[in-house]
Amino acid sequence: MTFGKLIAEARKKAGLSQKDLASKIKKEDGNPISAQYLNDIEHDRRNPPSEVLNAQFAKELKLPTEYLVLAAGSLPRELQKTLSSLNPEKVDRAFTAFRKTIKKEE
Repeated sequence: MTFGKLIAEARKKAGLSQKDLASKIKKEDGNPISAQYLNDIEHDRRNPPSEVLNAQFAKELKLPTEYLVLAAGSLPRELQKTLSSLNPEKVDRAFTAFRKTIKKEE
């Protein structure tokens, strides 16, 4: 499922209109995003938003933040920092372990 479809589905499940949800999501300048911007996100006409906005979407839609960050095609900043400080072999082992854990969960 794309990031946009995930947001749209969760918004509908929460019983919120695009206008309602957009008014709750604040940009870094403190102003809310527009309903049109949210519509563009939901229809995959925009790239997934920043981690700051993703955290707000997660809160308002009662979704795990990490799940939304992953759906957006990125990693949480603290994980990026940690991984960038490791040598390539440790990063490879970490992702291999992650994949094994996910397969066990299926």
